[in-house]
Amino acid sequence: MTAPTHSPDIEERTTPDLPWVVIVWDDPVNLMDYVVYVFQDVFGFGVDKATKLMLAVHNEGKAVVFSGMREPAELAVYRLHRYGLWATMEQS
Repeated sequence: MTAPTHSPDIEERTTPDLPWVVIVWDDPVNLMDYVVYVFQDVFGFGVDKATKLMLAVHNEGKAVVFSGMREPAELAVYRLHRYGLWATMEQS
């Protein structure tokens, strides 16, 4: 004898896993050369890209330095914090 199966009326809703962005904010503490170094070390950027992003942080007050899945974004924010940079993440 088999038990009757019942399929509840559940509507599945899924939201797409939108990319997360990591934002680095300007601060009065870190030198520009240091920020370039950190971007190179954390993300593997070349000098030109790291400098361009550092100038965006300096001139515009912030820059998006990473876009991707949540866990790598969390790791990037953690690593940036370890270097003393002000960084946040949000879903784009």
